[in-house]
Amino acid sequence: MQEPLIIESTYNAPLAEVWQAITDRNDMKNWYFDAPEFKPEVGTEFTFKGENEGRVYIHNCKVLEVIPGRKLKHTWTYEGHEGMSYVTFELTPEGDQTRIKLTHEGLETFPQLPDFTRNSFNAGWTEIIGTLLKNYVEN
Repeated sequence: MQEPLIIESTYNAPLAEVWQAITDRNDMKNWYFDAPEFKPEVGTEFTFKGENEGRVYIHNCKVLEVIPGRKLKHTWTYEGHEGMSYVTFELTPEGDQTRIKLTHEGLETFPQLPDFTRNSFNAGWTEIIGTLLKNYVEN
C-alpha cells in the first residue's frame, strides 16, 4: 500500500471561513467543484464533474466523517473506473490563521492511467489547496 498523498497549507483566514469554504456547496463551486447534493453530513452522497485536457470524469463521493470546524472525510471514486480512495480535510487554527492538511489515500487502487498517477493528483491538489482555496479564503 502506497503512502497517502498529503498537501498542507496555511491561510491568512480564520478557521470558520475556511470551514465554510470547504463545507458550503455555494462556496465550494467558487474554488473547487460544483457538487449540488453536497452536505457536510455523514452518509450524504454527492457527485461532481472534473475535467482534464478534455477528458471528463464523474466523481462519486460519500461523506464518512464530519467534526465541525475540524475534519471532513469522504470517499472519492470515478464512475466507470475501478478504485476506492478517501479524501480528508483537517483544519487547525493557528492564531488568526488556519492550517489545512489534505490527505488523499488509496490512489494505488485506481487504473494505471496518466490522469490517475500520484504526480497528477499531487499537481491537482497542490493547485486546489495551495492556490485556489487559499486565494478564495484570503480575498
